[in-house]
Amino acid sequence: MTTTTKNHKQQQLLPTAAAAPPWPVRTKLLLCAALGFALGVVATASLVNSPSYATSSAAAAALRGGGGALGLVLPPSATRNAAQDRRPPPKQAGAARATVRRSRPEPPAATGITSAAAPPPYVIGAQGPAAPSAVAASRVNGGSIVSDSDGDVDGDDEELMARAAASAPREVPAGCMVPRVAFLFLTRWDLPMAPLWDDFFRGHRGLYNVYVHSDPAFNGSDPPETSAFYRRRIPSKEVKWGEISMVEAERRLLAHALLDDHCNARFVLLSESHVPLFDLPTVHSYLVNSTRLYLESYDQPGATGRGRYNRRMSPVVAAGQWRKGSQWFDLDRALATDVVADRVYFPLFRRFCRRRHCYADEHYLPTLLNIVRRPSAGANRSLTWVDWSHGGCHPARFTRMEVTVDFLRWLREGSTCTYNGRTTTVCFLFARKFLPNSLTRFLRFAPKVMGFG
Repeated sequence: MTTTTKNHKQQQLLPTAAAAPPWPVRTKLLLCAALGFALGVVATASLVNSPSYATSSAAAAALRGGGGALGLVLPPSATRNAAQDRRPPPKQAGAARATVRRSRPEPPAATGITSAAAPPPYVIGAQGPAAPSAVAASRVNGGSIVSDSDGDVDGDDEELMARAAASAPREVPAGCMVPRVAFLFLTRWDLPMAPLWDDFFRGHRGLYNVYVHSDPAFNGSDPPETSAFYRRRIPSKEVKWGEISMVEAERRLLAHALLDDHCNARFVLLSESHVPLFDLPTVHSYLVNSTRLYLESYDQPGATGRGRYNRRMSPVVAAGQWRKGSQWFDLDRALATDVVADRVYFPLFRRFCRRRHCYADEHYLPTLLNIVRRPSAGANRSLTWVDWSHGGCHPARFTRMEVTVDFLRWLREGSTCTYNGRTTTVCFLFARKFLPNSLTRFLRFAPKVMGFG
């Protein structure tokens, strides 16, 4: 009885001693979730803080081997994503172009009369800047100005003038072995005297450049490739006689010639009715060796001189600075640069020197020379012979029968003037106004009288 009672008590005590306090199911689930969250945080922190952000081959191998020390098992797609993350991000084209634009140096400031910022350099027949020597070489090899398209590659006049003022040197660079003469043809339509001028230019390619400003509506046939005028027409605008548009065309020609060839030393303005009186070597030597430029600039009393002055131009242009002269000029490079850089006097002429009261082509350059340069810098005469003996607003015109050998000899040697301090009979290098029907006479007499053809 006693033994049975003792065994029964032991059976009651054994389950009580061996059993642990029971854990609720909710607590177990919370512990498992916390452990999984902790492992995930540790794994993420280890990947993010690694030196190569899981980019090395060793890390990729560890990932493929089961997650390395963390014992993580990642799917194959995770390994591929990690390998793709090693590739650098693609560069954006727009950002690269913006970087290039920011790193481009600022253009130099303009010099001369204006101080406006300089636009990109002007280059004929190219998309980017070229050295003066390269531009000069293109002139010797027969470069062209106009393209097959009619687009104005130079933009408006203000941009063109600013580019010329900023980029074109005021003096001929030392590298130019032979200074050149720029022949600026301001024409209405075609050039009826072109065959005579072609004979004049032939064989002397390195001494000259030709630039033609014609009415933009002109659509005549192009000259042959052998002509000095082939593809030498600059982007042009309409010009009306006696208006400021004539001066605008002159400035346009000067700007193109300054930018096109830095070896251009002298700039001669001509018309479609001009003819040469001497051969090109004589004209070239006369111009490039002259100590003065050839532009009339004189004070003329009366209605056609001082009477055209507008008092509203004062004080920028005083009445005592007002001058008059012929439109047909020969300028040196320094004054040509001053003309295209002028943002002080030209706007004043555009505003107050108007047709019927004032003719800007007879007053702008003579007045500018008197203000910005010493009057003695000019010879106060033109190199173009014109007959004003009949009076009126236009000079006399000459037909075919009036062109004779004696007349041409008189034009060449019938005057007396001063050249570099010495008296000479070579005073006029050109003459006008000759009608187109006189061309045959000039072609016949040029070899005998003028030394070419």
